[in-house]
Amino acid sequence: MKTPFHPYHFEGADTEFNNSDFTRSALDTFRYQYEGNPVYRRFVDILGRSPQEVRNLEDIPFLPIRFFKSHKVVTGNDPVRRVFRSSGTSASGDSLHHVTDTRLYDHSLMAGFWRNYGDPRNWCILALLPNYLEKGDSSLVYMAEQWMRAGGHPDSGFYLDQFDRLHETLKRLEAAGQQTLLLGVTYALLDFSERFPGRLEHVVVMETGGMKGRKREMIRAEVHDILKERWQLEAIHSEYGMTELLSQAYAPADGLFSTPPWMRVLIRAEDDPFDKTAIALDQPVTGLVDIIDLANSNACAFVSTDDVGRLYPDGRFEIIGRLDNSDLRGCSLLAI
Repeated sequence: MKTPFHPYHFEGADTEFNNSDFTRSALDTFRYQYEGNPVYRRFVDILGRSPQEVRNLEDIPFLPIRFFKSHKVVTGNDPVRRVFRSSGTSASGDSLHHVTDTRLYDHSLMAGFWRNYGDPRNWCILALLPNYLEKGDSSLVYMAEQWMRAGGHPDSGFYLDQFDRLHETLKRLEAAGQQTLLLGVTYALLDFSERFPGRLEHVVVMETGGMKGRKREMIRAEVHDILKERWQLEAIHSEYGMTELLSQAYAPADGLFSTPPWMRVLIRAEDDPFDKTAIALDQPVTGLVDIIDLANSNACAFVSTDDVGRLYPDGRFEIIGRLDNSDLRGCSLLAI
């Protein structure tokens, strides 16, 4: 079987991908994964949803994200090249994403960077991701590594708890006027900013969410206000991604995320997984978040999360909490 979709081979280009294109690719991907993914096929069959009945986006069944903990979710017969593991913040086990073609992720994560931040060669990228580095097999660490490799700046690198070294690096980059991206897990950014406040003029701070049980849970606005005050920044950027997917959404301010053209967020009712009233919305709709990630063709492109979100008519969305009794995941946003 041939993968029906591949992220664009573009760096910086705005390739057109309209609603009709997306729907056609999503339906092709659904049929491809129904035929080639035994876990997804069994799930669809149990729901009694015939592939012939799936003609629109709202007809597609979305696989609950917890299946990535209990099953090997793979489409096709190609060998698994890499396994990404979640950060393991819950007692119910880690999610595993078995990837048969890492090029899908490479193209997706690089295209996402280009669309939001331009040429990575203009950036120095610093990653404050202690728990991900300690755990290993992190898709977030892999993403940062690819960005750093593409950028090629000699000062790019990862930091565990070496706050003094990170501070000295930032001071040197600031003095040189070097455009810098500081990517960090939320609790580490809060700890670092508390110890080393000060004005950052050439740094974009991007938080990935999550307290990992290290601090009390806080809403995103509270975290952003603290970081903005300590570093005298106008805005804090955010990344929304997860182990189970191969694409990310980004928010340049206020926690309002935009997806790349091959990724889309839908809102479902809590008590009815097929009630997706926000397909053609003309006002904000709140509910549970379903995600279509067409780059995720080697696993499952249709994932039903436990995040509670609000979707706006322009396609942007925000994460406002978690479903009661659901696991707290690494890159999901801060719970309320």
